[in-house]
Amino acid sequence: MERTTTEYQAPPAAEPVTGDLARLAGAYGVATEHHGWRGDVVHAEEATVRAVLAALGVPADTPEDVRSSLAAHERARLQRLLPPVVVTRVGRSETFPVHTPPGALVELWVEQEDGGVRRDIAERGRHPAPVTGGVGGRPDNATAPAVQERAYALPADLPIGWHTLHARVLATPDTPRGSGGEPGTLLRERHVTAPLAVTPARLAPPSGRSWGFMVQLYSLLSRRSWGMGDLGDLADLAGWSARRHGAGFVLVNPLHAASPVTPVEPSPYLPVSRRFTDPMYVRVEAIPEYAYLTPIEYAVAEELRLRTTDEATDPADRLDRDRVRGAKREALALVHKVPRSPGREAAYRDFLAAEGRWLDDHATWCALVEEHGPDWHAWPEELRDPDSPAVHRVRQRLAPSIDFHRWCQWVADEQLADAQRTARAAGMAVGVVHDLAVGVHPDGSDAWILGAGRGGGVLALGATGGAPPDAMSAFGQDWSQPPWHPVRLAEAGYAPYRELLRSVFRNAGAVRVDHILGLFRFWWIPRGNRPDRGAYVRYDHEAMVGILALEAHRAGAAVVGEDLGTVEPWVRDYLAERGILGTSVLWFEQSDKGPTAPEEWRELSLATLTTHDLAPTASRLAGEDVELRAALGLLTGSPDDARAEADADRDAWLDLLRARGLLRPGAGERETVEALHRLLVRAPCRMLGVWLPDAVGDRRPQNLPGTSREYPNWLLPVADPAGRRVLLEDLAVNPRAASLARVLRGL
Repeated sequence: MERTTTEYQAPPAAEPVTGDLARLAGAYGVATEHHGWRGDVVHAEEATVRAVLAALGVPADTPEDVRSSLAAHERARLQRLLPPVVVTRVGRSETFPVHTPPGALVELWVEQEDGGVRRDIAERGRHPAPVTGGVGGRPDNATAPAVQERAYALPADLPIGWHTLHARVLATPDTPRGSGGEPGTLLRERHVTAPLAVTPARLAPPSGRSWGFMVQLYSLLSRRSWGMGDLGDLADLAGWSARRHGAGFVLVNPLHAASPVTPVEPSPYLPVSRRFTDPMYVRVEAIPEYAYLTPIEYAVAEELRLRTTDEATDPADRLDRDRVRGAKREALALVHKVPRSPGREAAYRDFLAAEGRWLDDHATWCALVEEHGPDWHAWPEELRDPDSPAVHRVRQRLAPSIDFHRWCQWVADEQLADAQRTARAAGMAVGVVHDLAVGVHPDGSDAWILGAGRGGGVLALGATGGAPPDAMSAFGQDWSQPPWHPVRLAEAGYAPYRELLRSVFRNAGAVRVDHILGLFRFWWIPRGNRPDRGAYVRYDHEAMVGILALEAHRAGAAVVGEDLGTVEPWVRDYLAERGILGTSVLWFEQSDKGPTAPEEWRELSLATLTTHDLAPTASRLAGEDVELRAALGLLTGSPDDARAEADADRDAWLDLLRARGLLRPGAGERETVEALHRLLVRAPCRMLGVWLPDAVGDRRPQNLPGTSREYPNWLLPVADPAGRRVLLEDLAVNPRAASLARVLRGL
């Protein structure tokens, strides 16, 4: 029986936000209006704007709060000698401000990453008159010190990399009273530094064209894996698809860390940390120390492996992440106790030194979770700050458990590196394409580390990120992930962001950035609000995208941005200018006139038929996706209207196939899927992705947005049209998969 959702009740249209509140919002990048998905102007509610500012740590409840916050913002800007960080592009003479007492002497230089020093920094101008610490040039108190703003330009030929900008200031003898010194005296020397990132003007995209399978790794099991696909399976998939079918890459879901205790959050897009890997993807037998288990330990490990596979014969079963986690946790603990050889021990110590404090904190969080539960907000108060004396004492008491979790990251990193080496050795031009999730779980280790303590609130825990109402969801979407705090992230020199990128690029040929639009603006939802009662917060996209390009360049990797959804017109042009690929999904490549000819698609793009958030192609062709959404109450209109729209959409593409001579009359589902991929091949896109379930006729979506318990999201193994599980070994001899690969090999 069909059912539809409760009719969506949109909030009443809000009045424009004006005056000091609008100016304060603008100062912190909070948009008071935006263009909705229908093209209309949507104004943010005044209460929402105040709540978003509160999540940024900016008081704005009363007019007095607003005026005080405006003054504090201007005062903080003028008291800063250098910007917190300077980001530029190679070949560009970037101008930056310096704030000093009037008439002060300023010495500027750049200490390059390689140790070289550059002093050719030119002054470009000064503010025509001293400005003060008040708002709009008006002093906010009688003793406000005078400040002069100067503009300086960096040399355009600085090399790509992370450098350090230095500023040394010394006042002149005629320093006026009120500037911090008396007439005829010298101020104490002030020396300040700021990180300086010189980023590539354009990131080199993948050379030539290539195709590859896209797969949720956990869903592709082999006869050797423990109840879910693992990094050994990833290496096998890459090696087989490259050597037998000429694939140039394999794209996987985020492999970020999940909670070390059950129940496990099934979504790979809601990890506890994006900086680290989920040890459940480790192939236990591939750890070198596994070979040195005692006979009894080996028997225990084998029994644990069988525990994850003895119920896997039911063709309709779901993956049991909790069972896998419990069994692998015990097996990994056995292997961890095996003494390492001197060379292996030295390699482990080098890994610990390279990963540093962040790894120590993550491992400490894991150990505390095993003792106090998965929500650090509910821990004893003295443990909620990773820098507290209580946590320091805990580190000593839980040292063995902490070392185990650090070791798990080491063996995972080794196997990630092995998968990429295997892919490249097999001839893949790109290799493994890793997926970077939008954010993290609010109760996870990244939130504990970066939302409190020395993290300084780099993650804004008072809000969550999501998306405004659009064609996919009239209600909007709340992804429950705390967003980056743009001001505090810049004040931290983007170090947490930089370290995150370095970790994800380390073993990747390319990285797919989920919702890359969030590097430009992100939909903030104050805690307690509905998803549609949010506001966009803007980020310094030149810095966010530039640092992304810099870390990709240093790793020799490409970047694919998932740029679907409500996109400002200039954003895709900007990403293309920086050499970052977009995402083109066949069903979305159309206008009011119908399907867009594939020859007109973007060259710098990853083109696909479908994604992990959409139905497999066979399901879409049969209209099963609409029936499923209708049955679960996910339609915003009537089922009949949804069916008619989906049928018209599908028929338009089939008509294009027939007009191109790619589809014969009476063709079946398999032929139609192959014909759509032949159309895809005609697009100029650099990368063509094949959803692996499409290669075997799987009809079940991996994820159904808008559901939680209603549908087994992220829990289904790859299956054939009848719902029978397809193992990696079966895939290698599957005629349907081989036939589809031949279509793509004809690039």
